[in-house]
Amino acid sequence: MAQIHTYLTFNGNCREAMTFYKSCLGGKLMFQTVGESPIYNKMPKKMKQCILHSTLIRKDFVLMGSDMAPDTALIKGNTVALVLNCYTENDIRTYFDKLSLGGVVKHPLENTFWGALFCELTDKFGNHWLLNFNNQ
Repeated sequence: MAQIHTYLTFNGNCREAMTFYKSCLGGKLMFQTVGESPIYNKMPKKMKQCILHSTLIRKDFVLMGSDMAPDTALIKGNTVALVLNCYTENDIRTYFDKLSLGGVVKHPLENTFWGALFCELTDKFGNHWLLNFNNQ
């Protein structure tokens, strides 16, 4: 079966963001800096501590990230959302409380007409989240 994973690009704060997501969601977090990679000699020395690749792994999801922004720069938009399907009501409430810290809640946690406990928020790093728990 195919899986879709989310890859986030940051502008120098990948370590901070991914560490925050780990504190919210749990899992195993790994980082590779530019300085630890084979491309180090091809990059400006100021990028040595930038995150080339990070991975947050849990049995039910993979979230990846990097500080390697394109030459065109990052453009924050509303075309990408991270959908987190939760297995319990406690999970969705816990994730909501943690991910919304310092962010903006666009749709509060509430029961929906489609039979789910749902919320929508933008975290403190500007990333858009949809949290869903099918409670039927």
